Amino acid sequence: MHRSTTTRGVPVPAYLTRRLLQLYAGLALYGASSALLVRAGLGLEPWGVLHQGLSERTGISIGVVSIIVGAVVLLLWIPIRQRPGLGTVSNVFVVGLAMDATLALVPDVQPLGARVPLLVAGVVLNGMATGLYISARFGPGPRDGLMTGLHRLTGRSIRLVRTGLEVVVVATGFLLGGTVGAGTVLYALAIGPLAQFFLRVFAVPEPEKSSTVVAGASPRQSILRP
Repeated sequence: MHRSTTTRGVPVPAYLTRRLLQLYAGLALYGASSALLVRAGLGLEPWGVLHQGLSERTGISIGVVSIIVGAVVLLLWIPIRQRPGLGTVSNVFVVGLAMDATLALVPDVQPLGARVPLLVAGVVLNGMATGLYISARFGPGPRDGLMTGLHRLTGRSIRLVRTGLEVVVVATGFLLGGTVGAGTVLYALAIGPLAQFFLRVFAVPEPEKSSTVVAGASPRQSILRP
């Protein structure tokens, strides 16, 4: 018997392959772009400030700190009844490992004329990474899931919950020795529009609701859900 299952004309194996490639490419690029922000030394993204501060205090690499913080945040999902996906668990490990690997390859940069382009590249690539891994639809990262879970639990707006979390994270990271600067402001202003743009660029088509199946599992059973 023959089974033909497609996603807008694309065979399901190819559809899953694209989503998985986007997920892991996006997570690896996210870690690499965060490392570029560290090397630029002009200010990190909110959670990066916390990771760097903890790294400074503990002597643990910033990538490993990112993994530890991600795991702790994931534990906070339990009382707010959030359900992790493949992307959630992968986020915890891949981003931190990619960050440490990139920091090992990219040396410190001293001239301001080189640090500014490095900062801009880090922010743009971070937006691209966000579009890649979110479009793969394998579940949110631990930090985003915490934000949406608190939104659901408290009834407060996403904007208010996110702002509150990031203010606490940045303030804590700064007090621990994390870098806050022009890059932090640039990231806050640019990441939303950049992520929105790249979400459209890397959007994966939704599965067709009807597929021709002669025998075997249904299309719903054939597609790995986030």
